[in-house]
Amino acid sequence: MRTTVTIDPDVEELLRHATSGSGMSFKEALNDGLRRGLAHLVPAGTIAPFVVEARPMGLRAGLDPIKLHDLAGDLDAEAFVATTGQLRKTLGK
Repeated sequence: MRTTVTIDPDVEELLRHATSGSGMSFKEALNDGLRRGLAHLVPAGTIAPFVVEARPMGLRAGLDPIKLHDLAGDLDAEAFVATTGQLRKTLGK
C-alpha cells in the first residue's frame, strides 16, 4: 500500500540510523519498525496458547503438596514465637 505519512524528526533520525550500515532501505526499516511496534496489538486468537507441561514432583504417596504452604506458615509462626520468647527473656519482660 502506498501512502503519505508525516514522520517526526526524532523518528526520522532513528530510521536513518537503522538504515546506515545495515543494508536496509528506508522503506524496509520503516516497515520493520512498524511490525515490531504493533506486534503486541495482534488479536489474542492468532497467538498460540501457553501450555504448561506437568512433571512428577516425586512426592510420597499421601503427601498433599497444597498443604506444604500451610506447613511453611506453621513453621514460621513457631519460629516467631520462639524468637519472641528469647527476646522477652533477654529484655527481662
